[in-house]
Amino acid sequence: MKHNHGHIVTARAQAAQSVQRGGGKRSCASRRGLLAAACAVLGMALMPAAPARADNYPSKPVTLVVPYPAGGATDVVARAIAEKLTGAWKQSVIVENRAGAGTTIGAGTVARAAGDGYTLFMTTSAHTISGHIYGKLNYDPVKDFAPITLVTKVPLVLVVNPSVPAKTLPEFLAYLRKDGAGVNFASPGNGTAQHLSGELFKIATHTAITHVPYRGDAPAFTDLVGGQVQMMLATITSALPLIHSGKLRALAVANGKRVQALADVPTFAEAGMPGFEAATWFGLLAPASIKPALQQRIYEDVSAIVATPDMQRRIEDLGGEVVNSTPREFAAFMQEETAKWGKAVKASGMATLQ
Repeated sequence: MKHNHGHIVTARAQAAQSVQRGGGKRSCASRRGLLAAACAVLGMALMPAAPARADNYPSKPVTLVVPYPAGGATDVVARAIAEKLTGAWKQSVIVENRAGAGTTIGAGTVARAAGDGYTLFMTTSAHTISGHIYGKLNYDPVKDFAPITLVTKVPLVLVVNPSVPAKTLPEFLAYLRKDGAGVNFASPGNGTAQHLSGELFKIATHTAITHVPYRGDAPAFTDLVGGQVQMMLATITSALPLIHSGKLRALAVANGKRVQALADVPTFAEAGMPGFEAATWFGLLAPASIKPALQQRIYEDVSAIVATPDMQRRIEDLGGEVVNSTPREFAAFMQEETAKWGKAVKASGMATLQ
């Protein structure tokens, strides 16, 4: 500061000498010119740097991380939104599948990314479960992420391989109590809603079914259709094509009411097991360091896409319930989910995974 002050004093002295040497109108003009120039220089020096404008975003391709392999329910929803965003932003939105460890591999990648909006995360309810399942995470599932929007909630449906000798939930429960020791249930990974709901189903029915985790929906369904595992509490989004093709049999929907996509399948309550409800959800997150203006900009663009009749119809046809929440609403929802699944993990008696 002293160095700069010296320059300013010197400039003033030089200006004064110039004024003294000049005269009349020329002197006044010189003085006004010098003062104007000095003000301009000082103004530029003191002017703060202009903040980056959210409306300049994006200026390069955006990566949308999905913590499951291609082909699963999360991937289907993410790619539908990425396609629409690519058109709206005039920049490619590239879906990058980073599967494994109950979504924690993908989540860790996003948590360490720059909060510049060029790395986003389409995740599920597993994100609010992972902290209760895994003892050592290199990120905080809440603090290291900024909520963008909760896109949809998708109820789970109990599906079985057609070779299972049961066509209704009561028949399946009778079968489990007789031969349940040999029945395995699949999930797209440890710590997912499908996994934890299966554990709660096991507790509620007092049966001895065994969990078999996979790296995503697609390989889980491959073994379920092939008969290597016998049952799964799956998202309607991912199970629907296999149900309609007859490769899997739907016994009950874990929702308070029937869903349009499976109107002929009863709820658990209707099938004699009241109170059993389970759903996963698909929501968009960003690294926590993202600027609020950019967070809001991305939310508005995604929300506009989800609100279109075309996208809502696609979500409903897949068995989902459109939510399209604000960032604040999504933050509150995630806190509720974290508390709920924490209680479920404790009730299930599962050991913490490393």
